[in-house]
Amino acid sequence: MERAFWFSGSGDGELRPVTLPPVGDDEVLVRTLYTGVSRGTETLVFRGEVPPSQRAAMRAPFQEGDFPGPVKYGYLNVGVVERGPEDLAGQVVFCLYPHQTRFVVPASAVTPVPREVPPERAILAGTVETAVNAVWDASPKIGDRIAVVGAGMVGSSVAKLLAGFPGARVQLIDVDPERAKVAEVLGVDFSTPEDALGDCDLVVHASASEAGLARSLELLAPEGEVIELSWYGDRRISVPLGENFHSRRLAIRSSQVGMVSPSRRLNRTYADRLALALRLLADPGFEVLVSGECQFRELPDVLPRLAANEPGTLCLRVTYQMEDTR
Repeated sequence: MERAFWFSGSGDGELRPVTLPPVGDDEVLVRTLYTGVSRGTETLVFRGEVPPSQRAAMRAPFQEGDFPGPVKYGYLNVGVVERGPEDLAGQVVFCLYPHQTRFVVPASAVTPVPREVPPERAILAGTVETAVNAVWDASPKIGDRIAVVGAGMVGSSVAKLLAGFPGARVQLIDVDPERAKVAEVLGVDFSTPEDALGDCDLVVHASASEAGLARSLELLAPEGEVIELSWYGDRRISVPLGENFHSRRLAIRSSQVGMVSPSRRLNRTYADRLALALRLLADPGFEVLVSGECQFRELPDVLPRLAANEPGTLCLRVTYQMEDTR
């Protein structure tokens, strides 16, 4: 008998027993080593704030139940294949699966984790995949002046990827001055919003706040563009389209990981994008995005604090056993 974490949809959750189906041909049985809590999305689910219009789009690949709840939800799972095709047996893999001790999925649903990537860091694959897609959408140019507003998991990952772009000036911006320590590990310049450098060709907004979006527009040079990565749930926000928006010919464009960026859609699959994200995680700098850890059995007590916007938390890593298997 296995166990899974279920969100009630009303601000709490519980561990429920699970009976696994038989492992069929071309399927794998995976024992979970670690899962990650995607703070922005999963805390919205935890509080039951997924808007009715977005409930179909927000479904996780292996979700059970319907919004607002109860639902079994999550998509940052790293485990070891205990049974399956010979080429996968014993391998550490990433899967878009919820928080559960063991699970059975098609073999095509898992992606091997490169040996140079520690399994405990591989839970960030979904976040880095979102950042990869955002950079593809943004299409930065050599020498661009770029700001990333919001130093959460996604914003910090985007800044890390952009920092290596030739000749670019990249600044990570957040209201919390403590995030300067995260930026330093990632090798990115940091600023609070009031001191941020302006005249930007490109701003990536990931703070999920009205004030952050307004500041993003203020930082743009004429004909600059904001790439909007934030997910606001059922909140309505005000966008300042007066003032300089029209006279400076500014633009706002959304980026979302549910589809491969149009700039790469003809020659990259979802699997290609995820495999790239996992390779990028060989860089130990990404480890700074994991700011907390708990045992699986502690999730019902820990998630309410996370949903209440406990300060300083980026990715919460959930552990299912103490030993590494390889």
